[in-house]
Amino acid sequence: MTEYEVYNLEAFRERIRNDARPVNGASPDMLNNGRGERYLESIRRSKPKLAASLTHPDILERTGVVAKGSPTIAGLMVFSDYPQQFFPQLCITAIRVPGTMLGAVVEGDGRRFIDNRRLTGPISDMLEEAVEFVRRNSRVNTSITAEGRRVDKTEYPLSAVREAILNALVHRDYSSYTENTPIRIEMYEDRLEVINEGGLFGDVTVDELGHVMPETRNPLLANMLEDLNITENRYSGIPAMFEACKAHGIPPPVFINLKGEFRIVFRNSETARELTHAVFDPTSPKDSIIAYCRVPRSRGELVTFTGMSHYYTMSEFVLPLVAEGKLLLTIPEKPRSSHQRFFSKVN
Repeated sequence: MTEYEVYNLEAFRERIRNDARPVNGASPDMLNNGRGERYLESIRRSKPKLAASLTHPDILERTGVVAKGSPTIAGLMVFSDYPQQFFPQLCITAIRVPGTMLGAVVEGDGRRFIDNRRLTGPISDMLEEAVEFVRRNSRVNTSITAEGRRVDKTEYPLSAVREAILNALVHRDYSSYTENTPIRIEMYEDRLEVINEGGLFGDVTVDELGHVMPETRNPLLANMLEDLNITENRYSGIPAMFEACKAHGIPPPVFINLKGEFRIVFRNSETARELTHAVFDPTSPKDSIIAYCRVPRSRGELVTFTGMSHYYTMSEFVLPLVAEGKLLLTIPEKPRSSHQRFFSKVN
């Protein structure tokens, strides 16, 4: 295990709450008064007894916005106009690249990025700007209804994209181990990835997401965003993502927890159609499987794809590709899980 993986286990076991850390050098004066007033008004409505018996500074202390006279990391990320003054990398980097791999260039001018942005500010601003980045860089299909009304459909359901980005902002690791790494949004021709540092928190596994109520890594931050009506904090985000993708006609999102990093991957409908008609080439079996696994595949799908026995497919093709690092597991901590999926390493 890496030093960070050891720390992550200790943080869960010892209940270390990095979102509650006071930020040295920060002052309560740096908190935005407008957002602060909306927050206090929400506290007055939801916790009237607490609000009636305490002053405004006391409420901020009790709810974790401020600790020991300084804003906490949670307080700074929610209420400061520019928390990156203290943590430059607690931001979002968003790129739209040509092709399906990093390093490809735009034909004709050699650019590596079609669009490239660094999104800063409080969580609420970063969230809305990130969703707008995805909307702006998505292909749009236009159709005309029977009534003659024009309907535009974005490449990805923006409600699901918003949930994925919010999930990254709320549940990323805010410890000193990862505070120099931003959340990343990467848009390719065939997929959209939202990547954050920290991996899954606690003993929850990928195949349990959406079915169990995991422990929250940053409870103060989650509570503040709930009081501001930015998130519900009811673990409904992942089921909502699945429903939105289904209604949009694209594959369900794939969750990948790997080496202290958590990814949510959306595939677009064009790629899904292309891969549905993929054909196994027995003269180049491993290359065929790598291409087919651009969308994570179950053991059953791989057996159907090759047309060979389960044993032969796994022992001759799939497991050797895993050993070579050309196929990865969506649930590496449980390689024999019935929910296991295999996907190709594309970058």
